Amino acid sequence: MPGPLSGIRVVDVTTNVSGPSLTMILADLGAEIIKIERPDIGDDSRGMGPFWEGEGVYFLHINRNKQSIVIDLKKESGREIVYDLVKTADVFVENFRFQKAKKMGLGYERLKELNPSLVYCSLSAYGQDGPLCDRPGYDAIAQADSGIIGINGAEGAEIARVPVSVLDQGSAMWGAIGVISALFHKQKTGEGQLVTTSLYETGVFWVGYHMLSWLATGTEPKKNGAGHTAFAPYGAFHASDAPVIIGISNNSLFKRLCKVLGKEEWVEDPRYKNNPERVEHRENLRVAIENILQAKTADEWVQLLVDAGVPSSKVKKISEVVQDQQTEAIQMWTDVEHSTIKDFKLPRLPFELSSSPVSIQKAPPKLGGNTEEILNKLGYNKEQIEQLLNDGTIQIDAKKLESHK
Repeated sequence: MPGPLSGIRVVDVTTNVSGPSLTMILADLGAEIIKIERPDIGDDSRGMGPFWEGEGVYFLHINRNKQSIVIDLKKESGREIVYDLVKTADVFVENFRFQKAKKMGLGYERLKELNPSLVYCSLSAYGQDGPLCDRPGYDAIAQADSGIIGINGAEGAEIARVPVSVLDQGSAMWGAIGVISALFHKQKTGEGQLVTTSLYETGVFWVGYHMLSWLATGTEPKKNGAGHTAFAPYGAFHASDAPVIIGISNNSLFKRLCKVLGKEEWVEDPRYKNNPERVEHRENLRVAIENILQAKTADEWVQLLVDAGVPSSKVKKISEVVQDQQTEAIQMWTDVEHSTIKDFKLPRLPFELSSSPVSIQKAPPKLGGNTEEILNKLGYNKEQIEQLLNDGTIQIDAKKLESHK
């Protein structure tokens, strides 16, 4: 059964993490992704380690279900190929630095002339306006500028970014939502449009309630480690061997926690009776809870807490998550055939549709592995392809290149 975006063609000139994550979402939903890569190097993420049988794991993670064509976009002949692709496409996605696409002849207005119904998505670091819009940026830079690093971690601890690309992949999600919304509009009206999002906008949205807190109180949000500004007890509490994460957001859960800890008198203690009081006395509460938790291991406490209906977990290592029974039960892993990697598998998108598949059909492409096939479908003949090869406009992977010698 075809995916919900089956029949949608996407021309993808993105690199690194944000843009490829966006087109990965569209690809897993069934869209055809034609990934345009630079000669010799390709997508920057191909060179990001660690490596699995010579393949960068960043690239492997977010480039499944795509075709790769190598085009030198600095050459007019290369841009002409892109124009031919755009004429056949529904969507164009780029994550160049602000205005770079326009300077290259690949801006929205130029491509709109070729295909008025085109949905054009631009994913940038800082957006389309403002004093920062023409700055380069990566996830960590945008985390710093949007205030995320400023509130991350614990007071007094070393400054740290959130150790996953939360803004790269977050902006990819918003971009995908924007593209799908624009496609729905196109289906109703026939009109294409420009979709924009950025790492900075995503970061500012993520810290939205912290900004509202500042507007309401005039007080800078504090760093809370694994804790929460609005709730207590909430965060990491050390058992005899390892920390336990506990989350209490209301009086009912606090009552259950108190019963497990053998401290039911806390329910009526004026310091802890309601959440505002618990937040005010969070440090006293933390120390008291940790003193009790020293009597058992983290596993023992988590079992007791879960049995009582208290949200809690051990702090797991990545290796544990990979092999976790829950990860297996919800079928997060998809086995994928790969030409060089044995027992290759990838994590699926974190949602499912009951009547249309969201799936991983094929491994990430080899650099230029689909160049010839894509050009043939566009109507380029053997002589034209050979000319483009000879002048360096395109590249074809080494095996296929033999057929042109």
